[in-house]
Amino acid sequence: MPENVVIVGASAAGLATAEALRNKGYEGALTLVGKEDRLPYDRPPLSKQVLSGAWEPERVQLRDEATVGKLGARLLLGRTAVGLDTAARRVTLDGDELLGYDALVVATGVSPRRLAGDDLAGVHVVHDLDDAVALRAELLGGPRVVVVGAGFLGSEVTAVVRGMDLRVTLVDPLPVPMRRQFGERVGALVGQMHEEHGAALRLGQGVSRFTRSGGRVTGVELSDGSVVPADVVVVAVGSAPATSWLTGSGLELEDGVRCDAHCLAAPGVWAAGDVASWHNPHFNRRMRVEHRLNATEQALTVAENVLGGQKAYAPVPYFWSDQYDIKMQAFGIFPEGAETTVLHGSPDNRKFVLGYSDGGKVVGVLGWNSHRELRKLRQLVVDSGPRPGETLVAAGRQS
Repeated sequence: MPENVVIVGASAAGLATAEALRNKGYEGALTLVGKEDRLPYDRPPLSKQVLSGAWEPERVQLRDEATVGKLGARLLLGRTAVGLDTAARRVTLDGDELLGYDALVVATGVSPRRLAGDDLAGVHVVHDLDDAVALRAELLGGPRVVVVGAGFLGSEVTAVVRGMDLRVTLVDPLPVPMRRQFGERVGALVGQMHEEHGAALRLGQGVSRFTRSGGRVTGVELSDGSVVPADVVVVAVGSAPATSWLTGSGLELEDGVRCDAHCLAAPGVWAAGDVASWHNPHFNRRMRVEHRLNATEQALTVAENVLGGQKAYAPVPYFWSDQYDIKMQAFGIFPEGAETTVLHGSPDNRKFVLGYSDGGKVVGVLGWNSHRELRKLRQLVVDSGPRPGETLVAAGRQS
């Protein structure tokens, strides 16, 4: 049983780990290090409720000060970890402060990927609370908006901007939105949805540069040479695990902190949340999941293992995206090239569940405005059922 646990990352995963440790009876020293000078908060609402104005920014805070205080943890907020010595079991913070530990949990999440020129006024990312508040302030001025990147974040921001009745153009080098997440079939429907709600799409086009005047962005030049005028640009081109502070630590850094099935990265070191790359026994593959529910679920397993458990983390990931009046929900994984079959409803009616199979097994199910049916069909992924077909559809309807 450790006597001194340090958690680097005052994130959803970091907070959940701290809470789980206390709930499981850990009474030793507990330190929570956070880069931002604020208590842990929820990030998914930033690109939706906060950006649209439906929520006040304070509402995203996960716990109030009194509740966090009951953890009896030393909070080091507004501090950055800059190094790790796994042999000496010490974390170095900015200012050269050293933190010793018996057990370390890395929960530093991800950082947004950048584009050249995104330091211009009017160019935004949506990663933290300050980002969302700053972008909303600019949107209230009624600008012309270009969103670069049509994944989860870019598609959600585009929907919010159209909900504010602003002109918006969605740009992506792939032929349909969200293709990397759900493939061509669903991506085409997402594209149709955006067009039906008045968004302009410039797909199959990369970004060459941002045009500017007086230090402020004026447009986005695409790979075909055309320029889309813009007063505000939102860069949503993905993220990268926040692991630069771990360089030279001896940890394996391969698309995040490389862990085993128990989320163990090295003796006395675990990782949780967006930064963790671990072997998921359920799918027999390594994965890294940037979704909110995973942060909490993985933290529970990490806390158990920090306290001496040997629990493998083998979830069926769950995630969702809200755009306009559409709710997409998904269980499992969605590898490129997976075979898809309609299990319920019809894409033409915009109410359906799609199954994804890989190697003869059902590995993912996606619901489009079909919450109840999707919950039933999730069992196909849990059971790793046969390739979708007549018997699969029948089994899904009987669930």
